[in-house]
Amino acid sequence: MNKCIFCEISKRNEKSWKVYEDENVYAFLDIHPASKYHTLIIPKSHYENIFDVPTKELEQIIGVVKKLSVLYKEKLGIENLQIINSSGPEAQQDVFHVHFHIVPRKKDDGQDVKWTIHPEWVSEYDNLLEKLK
Repeated sequence: MNKCIFCEISKRNEKSWKVYEDENVYAFLDIHPASKYHTLIIPKSHYENIFDVPTKELEQIIGVVKKLSVLYKEKLGIENLQIINSSGPEAQQDVFHVHFHIVPRKKDDGQDVKWTIHPEWVSEYDNLLEKLK
C-alpha cells in the first residue's frame, strides 16, 4: 500500500486541525474547504471505501458525523449542511481511505451540487428492483 495521507494524519505524522477524536475515529478540518468548518471524518484504521469498512466501524463513523453535526448546530448555528461520501474513482473519490465530509451550507454560497436527473428511468424501476432479489 502506498502511504495514505489520512492514515498519516490520524497517526499525527502529518499536520491537521483536529475537531474530534476517539479510539477509532478522527475528525479534522479539510485542507481544501468548500465552506467554513468543512470537516472530514475518518476511521483510524485503513479501509479504502464504503465497501471495505466493517459495519460496526461504519456505525461509529456515522455516529461521529451526527455528533459533530449537532455540535455545529448548537455552537455555531449551522442548520444546513451536506454529508458526503464518495466511494470509487468514478464517484470522485480522490483519497482512497473511507471518509465522510460535513460541508456546512449557506444560501447562495456558490457551492451548488447539481445532478443531471433522469425521470425517464422511473419506468424501469420494476426491472431494476428485480435485479436486487
